[in-house]
Amino acid sequence: MAEWVTGKVTRVQNWTDSLFSLTVHAPVHAFTAGQFTKLGLEIDGERVQRAYSYVNAPSNPDLEFYLVTVPEGKLSPRLHALQPGDEVQLVSEAAGFFVLEEIPECKTLWMLATGTALGPYLSILQEGKDLERFENIVLLHAVRYASDLSYLPLMLELQERYQGKLRIQTVVSRETVAGSLTGRVPALIESGELEAAVGLPMDIDTSHVMLCGNPQMVRDTQQLLKDTRQMAKHLRRRPGHMTAEHYW
Repeated sequence: MAEWVTGKVTRVQNWTDSLFSLTVHAPVHAFTAGQFTKLGLEIDGERVQRAYSYVNAPSNPDLEFYLVTVPEGKLSPRLHALQPGDEVQLVSEAAGFFVLEEIPECKTLWMLATGTALGPYLSILQEGKDLERFENIVLLHAVRYASDLSYLPLMLELQERYQGKLRIQTVVSRETVAGSLTGRVPALIESGELEAAVGLPMDIDTSHVMLCGNPQMVRDTQQLLKDTRQMAKHLRRRPGHMTAEHYW
């Protein structure tokens, strides 16, 4: 049975009309970078809840979540309306296996995200543990518009921190932006544009690919990598080259 605790909102960051981040203080248990919890609010006499990944490093007590408002949703508009000092409920015990200890040895770790699914990677990179075993790390954030690149300043800070190990690549699907690739992630892999932009190969000999976000992107990319790069899903009982988490 999930144990719910009460947290207090300490900060609300509105990135766009629909994208926002909540920072919360709450007595949650220790978690591993890449894991998620559930946020909940009492609405019409019942607790409405949804899973959200931690953006912050586990060592940071400011619990941060990156969210998108779904206009017809029951929970996200209410979360978006919260102000500092308001209360929100959280499950105290984090969950999920989208963590580095589940990733096998490889030369290049690809972290591919769409939208708010960037969160787990930011948690992992801000924590900075267990990354020395990778020679290269690529963090890709794919969005519709450049204004949706909420955490780009932090991503660039992390790139500086890792001194050449981490490469940042943004993808914008609905407009052309200097420095960003244009289009959908699977198409950019299929055409070779992504590898050319990053300067690294995505193959079974050197790479492990983490996929997090839009289920269609995850499915299409997995199928493409299976068909064209002979990559397989990674399982504990059968090691492979792809680890995925759908984001809704």
